[in-house]
Amino acid sequence: MKLERVWIICRSGSQSAERAAVRCAEQLKGRGSDVVTASSGLYANPYPGLLADDRLPDLVLVLGGDGTVLSAARYLSALDVPILSFNVGGHLGFLTHESMLLEHLLRERGEGLWRRLENHHYALERRLMLQAAIDRGDGVPDSGDHRDKQGQLCHLALNDFYLRPAQEEASPTCRLELEIDGEVVGQYQGDGLIVASPTGSTGYAMAAGGPILHPAIDAIVVNPICPMSLSSRPVVVPPRSVLAIWPVGDASRRVKLWKDGALASELQPGDRCIVEQADHHALLVALEQQPSYFRNLTRKLHWAGSLTDAMPSQN
Repeated sequence: MKLERVWIICRSGSQSAERAAVRCAEQLKGRGSDVVTASSGLYANPYPGLLADDRLPDLVLVLGGDGTVLSAARYLSALDVPILSFNVGGHLGFLTHESMLLEHLLRERGEGLWRRLENHHYALERRLMLQAAIDRGDGVPDSGDHRDKQGQLCHLALNDFYLRPAQEEASPTCRLELEIDGEVVGQYQGDGLIVASPTGSTGYAMAAGGPILHPAIDAIVVNPICPMSLSSRPVVVPPRSVLAIWPVGDASRRVKLWKDGALASELQPGDRCIVEQADHHALLVALEQQPSYFRNLTRKLHWAGSLTDAMPSQN
């Protein structure tokens, strides 16, 4: 991998992420790289300004938690820009490398990290992205901050889209009807509906009782949130499926669409949300050339006390 131009995106408001960004920038500039540093967070979106420059980076280094990575993926997936992330100042960090690894690799002027990248000692993981468009009844999507191959507005998500009731002062339930590839599957009465990618299957979908999908499997998880019917179960559909979701029942019960935990849009009576596989995959850099997804699951989810804490059985 070339490191001629690198963007460093640090979690907004995190002093540890900002300090790490300064160290990384100094080392990269010392190696002759053109470095741009910016902050990303709930009230800071650096990507419109960065992407106004036609010169794309060879690498985007993200220093933060999963939210910082998800935001980067939404803007960079269509450009095939690789993302290397470390959990510096973030929370769970399921998508990121550990901060201790960054600290280790930055010693000796970062030779361990930058040389590894330049010598191609890493793996590139292609992660399925989802896109959602809102049809207001005329068949023309009019909500979104990205455009698909047809030039239509849409929202992007690496983890998931979910629909939940918009009213905070009323009952938190809603009724949603689901159509898959033109066939009405049924209605879901409850707290909402999650549409997740394999990457997002370990997020909100898992917390709501959904299955865990290996990220190498391109598929889409449809998972109800606290359904009022015990027969409402999660389903996994092929990646080329086109899902249409719309609220039914009381016209006053509006529904909000969320993307990776950020508000995307609001559905009025008669609106339809169309969710499908996005045109591009996100590229995530794994510093292990043969990364183990299951070891990552074990460590992050503390399965069996975590294999890092106890030796596996001899069976």
